[in-house]
Amino acid sequence: MAPAIPAAMERPHFIGIGGAGMSGIAKILAQRGARVAGSDARESETAASLRALGATVHIGHAAHHLAGDTSCVVVSSAIRADNPELARAQQLGIPVVHRSDALAALMQGLRSIAVAGTHGKTTTTSMLAVALTELGLDPSYAIGGDLAGPGTNARHGEGELFVAEADESDRSFQKYDPEVALVLNVELDHHANYASMDEIYESFEAFVAKIRPGGTLVVGEHAGARELAARVSGRAGLNVLTVGEAEGSDARILSITPRGMTSEVTVALDGAEHTFTVSVPGRHYAHNAAAALAAGARTGVDPSSLAKALTAYTGVGRRLQLKGEAAGVQVIDSYAHHPTEMTADLEAMRAAAGADRRLLVVFQPHLFSRTQELGKEMGQALALADRSVVLDIYPAREDPIPGVTSALITEAAVAAGADVMPVHDKTTVPDVIAGMARPGDLVLTMGAGDVTDLGPRILDRLSN
Repeated sequence: MAPAIPAAMERPHFIGIGGAGMSGIAKILAQRGARVAGSDARESETAASLRALGATVHIGHAAHHLAGDTSCVVVSSAIRADNPELARAQQLGIPVVHRSDALAALMQGLRSIAVAGTHGKTTTTSMLAVALTELGLDPSYAIGGDLAGPGTNARHGEGELFVAEADESDRSFQKYDPEVALVLNVELDHHANYASMDEIYESFEAFVAKIRPGGTLVVGEHAGARELAARVSGRAGLNVLTVGEAEGSDARILSITPRGMTSEVTVALDGAEHTFTVSVPGRHYAHNAAAALAAGARTGVDPSSLAKALTAYTGVGRRLQLKGEAAGVQVIDSYAHHPTEMTADLEAMRAAAGADRRLLVVFQPHLFSRTQELGKEMGQALALADRSVVLDIYPAREDPIPGVTSALITEAAVAAGADVMPVHDKTTVPDVIAGMARPGDLVLTMGAGDVTDLGPRILDRLSN
C-alpha cells in the first residue's frame, strides 16, 4: 500500500520537471496517485516518460502553465528567482517547496538508505536499487540517472525500503533522516556554495546528524570519508562501518580482478567472503559495489544473497555507458566532470583499452566556478588519453566569470604532455572525431552537460 501523499503535494507543479532529480520525485508522486504537472526547457525522453505516467508536461516556462488548483510548486536550486512560473506562484500565494523537502516527504514512513559523497552517488544508489529489486524486496528509489535495465531513474515500490541519492551540492541532503547513510568520499566541489573543506565537512556532519538513532553510517576508503567518520565517531546511537581494501576495514575488499569491461570483486563482510561481478570496469566502481553491499546488509538483507543480486546491475546512463560501435570504434559516455572522477574513468578505460587500442576523449567542462578552481587538474587528467577534444564550458545554472574559459584546461593539458585540441563549435565534433579515429579506438564523451548528445552523432558520422 502506497504511503499517503501529503495534502500539499496532491497537485504539484514542477519547474524544470525534466531534470534528473526533479523528474524522479515527479514520477514517484504520479505513481502514488498525485496529479502531477510541470514544465521544462525542452522536449525529452524524460518528458515523454512522465506523460506516460499521466503527468502534464509543458515545454517552455510561462506563468499561465500553473493551474488554478496547483497545491504547491516544486523547485530545485537551479531555478532562478525571475522564473515566470515561480513569480506567478509567489504572486498567488502557492507554497513553494524545494525538491529536497519533497523527496524527504516521500521517504517518510519508510526505511531509507541515503547515498552521499562527492563522486559515485548515482552508481552506488543504482546498484542498491537493482540488487534489492532482484531480491524481490520491491524498493522505492530516486536516482540521478536512468538504470540500464528499467530505463528509469525512479520508482514507487510496495516494499519498506527507499533508496535515494543524497545531493550535497546545495546542502539539501541535510533534509533527510535515513536509517542508513552511505558517504563514499568527501572532496571540495560546488565552489559557488562552499568556500572551504571546513564548510564541506560541516555540511556532511549535519547530514550524518540526521541519521535515525541506532542507524548506521557507512563510509568509503577515501581520506575525506574517513576524516568524516573520525569527526562523528562516538556520537550516541550511531554505528559506523568502514569499507575498503585497507586491513581493518569492516567490509574489506579482498580482491578486484579486471575482466575486460567488467570486474570480479571479493568482499569480506560479517565473517564471510562474497564474490560477485561488477558490470563496469575500474576500481572505483568495485568500491561502489562493496559500499552498496555493506549498506544493504545493514538494513538486515542477507549479504550473501545481496552480493549475488549485485551481479544483476548492468549499468546506469552516462556512467561508462556504451553508446554503440561503428567502423570498429566504440563510443562510451561518461558523466565525470570533477578531476577525481575524470581520472578514475580515464584510468578504467585506459586499462580496458589495453596496449593496442587508443583512447580518444571529447571533454566538456561543467560550470565556470568549477573550471576556475579545478581547470588545471582537469587538464592534467586528460593526459591519460591518447588524444582529447575540449569544448567550451557548459554553464548550466551559472553566469560567465570573466577570464574563465576552457583554455584554462587545454593549457594545463598541454603542459602535462597531453595531445589536446580546443573545439568551440560543438556541431563539428563528429567530423573531428571521424578524422581522428581508426578501428579499435575507444571514444569517450565526458562531462555533465549536453556532451552526451554527441555520442549518437559521432556513431552516425563513423557509420557514413
